[in-house]
Amino acid sequence: MSKIILYAILLYLLYKFVFELVIPVSKASTQVRDKLREMQAQQEAQQRQYQQQQQYQQQAQAAKESQAKAGDYIDFEEVK
Repeated sequence: MSKIILYAILLYLLYKFVFELVIPVSKASTQVRDKLREMQAQQEAQQRQYQQQQQYQQQAQAAKESQAKAGDYIDFEEVK
């Protein structure tokens, strides 16, 4: 009879351990991992957007320089 009570107590403790510690911890780690992946994806998207803006600015700068070199007259004032 005492073995049955001991096994019941051990089974109850194992049940509490699994359902109150192991499962919540695994769920929390999964959520943290998912949030980390989401943040990395957002950071990569922002990085791509920044690179595209830099390329656009470089192209615009190159276009302005090529227009200035294309024979446009630049007015200047003589300093005396």
